[in-house]
Amino acid sequence: MVLIFREMSTFKFKEFLVEQDRCAMKIGTDGVLLGAWSPIPENCLSVLDIGTGTGIIALMLAQRSSAEQIDAIEIDENAYEQASENFENSPWSDRLFCFHAGLDELIEEPEDEYDLIISNPPFYTENYKTQDAQRDTARFEDAMPFELLIEAADLLLSENGIFSVIIPFKEEAQFIALANEFELFPLKITRVKGTPTSEIKRTLLAFSRNKIDDFPVDELIIETERHVYTEEYIALTKDFYLKM
Repeated sequence: MVLIFREMSTFKFKEFLVEQDRCAMKIGTDGVLLGAWSPIPENCLSVLDIGTGTGIIALMLAQRSSAEQIDAIEIDENAYEQASENFENSPWSDRLFCFHAGLDELIEEPEDEYDLIISNPPFYTENYKTQDAQRDTARFEDAMPFELLIEAADLLLSENGIFSVIIPFKEEAQFIALANEFELFPLKITRVKGTPTSEIKRTLLAFSRNKIDDFPVDELIIETERHVYTEEYIALTKDFYLKM
């Protein structure tokens, strides 16, 4: 279900370019989905992208919003350098800032609150690793435990802010329960399927500090068949993909 664009060192979107040759995790459907789907609060002044990788989500939010400050953090040095260059070469270089830091460093001495916190976190929790340490850091949940991510969101989110993530569907209930412990409550949920007959693989989740009893829950199907995209997926991503 998740498309990864490994063969391209440069990926062209409608309004910006992303270089990705030095990043362990290439641009994929997950990041594009989250960047396009995430609700943006009214009067959003500041955004934080946690684990930015290539910088794709931060760049998408720069295109979608008028936020004056869009910060991103990345623990991997090569990815940090590449994201920084992608930001500098974008039309929004004056609003995008990348920091070489882990999430634990960020929450040690929090200085800012953010109206939108967003993350496509590492989430492979299975008991196996590859021989590529950089890739493992980008992909395995022990590099950024969900508990730490939610704690950071609680600490750094403004009063009326939104916290958005994409995670495996099988982790949905646990993630929501953890968020509830920090009084972060679902605002919107979209479950993602690759095709009409495939299993649900991903969940897009948005949280706020306000408890809503009747929040929307829906489903998004990406393709009806190989490279034949659904109207819903096209509508969501057409502002970004060149061929949509």
